[in-house]
Amino acid sequence: MAAPDPFSESVIELAPGLCIPRSALQWQFARGGGPGGQNVNKLNTKAEVWLTIDQIQGLDPAARIRLRTLAGGRLTRLDQLHLSCAIHRSQEQNRQELIDRLGRLILAAFHKPRPRRKTKPTRASKTRRLDSKRHHSQTKSRRRSTDWS
Repeated sequence: MAAPDPFSESVIELAPGLCIPRSALQWQFARGGGPGGQNVNKLNTKAEVWLTIDQIQGLDPAARIRLRTLAGGRLTRLDQLHLSCAIHRSQEQNRQELIDRLGRLILAAFHKPRPRRKTKPTRASKTRRLDSKRHHSQTKSRRRSTDWS
């Protein structure tokens, strides 16, 4: 029995309630560098994918903003994520690698970071710091030469 084709499903589910329709992914293939021997010169193994951020289902507006920030230079002027991969010898492996990368990027944006809480140093830590400074200052002052004239 053959393994099921991961590209035959109509959606890619990244997490419960978070998915990408396969029709939203625009694929392009080209000859790529990297491993492959003579295949590099003959076959289109490099895979590129474009995905419009608004087509991701289940992503709230704050997560969309985080995704745009995380995407950095991979975001086009048309608000599309553009990823490419040529590290494997076959087109299928490069396609699967891109889907995995895309999933990791979207999941990273999906998780809300914990807000940072401002803290103040304790009285004991302030005292330790000042004592250390005082001790260091005394050590350095003892090294100075005294004027015996």
